[in-house]
Amino acid sequence: METKNRELTISRIFDAPRELVWKAWTEPKHLAQWWGPHGFTAPTCEIDLKPGGALRIHMEHPDFPNHWMKGMFKEIVPPEKLVFTSMAFIGEGGEAGIEGINTITLEDVNGKTKVTIHAVVTKLAPEFSFAYEGMNEGWNQSLDKFADYLKKLK
Repeated sequence: METKNRELTISRIFDAPRELVWKAWTEPKHLAQWWGPHGFTAPTCEIDLKPGGALRIHMEHPDFPNHWMKGMFKEIVPPEKLVFTSMAFIGEGGEAGIEGINTITLEDVNGKTKVTIHAVVTKLAPEFSFAYEGMNEGWNQSLDKFADYLKKLK
């Protein structure tokens, strides 16, 4: 398994107050509505929002049925920062095809919220390199869905 770090940073400003953006990132009922790229749903979202708490998301797509992502919260600073590990493409032996650390920061910008995602892939099995290659597009599609969802919450 390759362990060379790969990084991605994306920032966007959303027309919603930071407290609402925080809720949409940290409450399972909200996260389930927007998580994942286009074509994916998240029928199960479990969040234990505390350092050491688990994050589990069941993602569904016709081409990737029963796809689970799991992780653990490392740092939580409401409503400013979330840091969590992530593991995906988990095999029967528990080994993940891709692992990373994600830092999400929320900054108040005159009543709007600047969200910055900094994702670092720490382990990548060669057969899952497509996941890293599509990570930028996948996060941006998720953020498109997030923006649409925030409009419904306002």
